[in-house]
Amino acid sequence: MDAAEAGQEFGRIGRRLLAEALLGANFGNISVRSGDGFFITRKESFLDVFGQPVYVSLEGPVPDTASTEYRVHRQIFRSTSHRAIVHAHPPHAIALSFSSDSIIPVDTEGVMFCPLIPVVEGKPGSEELAVN
Repeated sequence: MDAAEAGQEFGRIGRRLLAEALLGANFGNISVRSGDGFFITRKESFLDVFGQPVYVSLEGPVPDTASTEYRVHRQIFRSTSHRAIVHAHPPHAIALSFSSDSIIPVDTEGVMFCPLIPVVEGKPGSEELAVN
């Protein structure tokens, strides 16, 4: 996948997330594995608008234009075989995270794809959050 394809797909997914009320237009990030790194949304970008994503290597320096959450995405790609990450802020999940250490979905798709979602702590965009 090249940058243009990634950007078009990010816009498509971002519009769907916004339509489903899973995030505000610029709250969250999308990334997709490519080669020895990944494409990620730009810093301060709107997810529902086509934009040029930033390529981040799994090792080495990171472009200043990459989302500040690149550390979390990088850690996930380093430690799993996942091909893509969607980081959203569903209002109900956020509310639930204030009183739980984990979220356990009860719907069929949630149980199948994310049977347990741990609530982790750390400052947004920090290495601590990525490690947690």
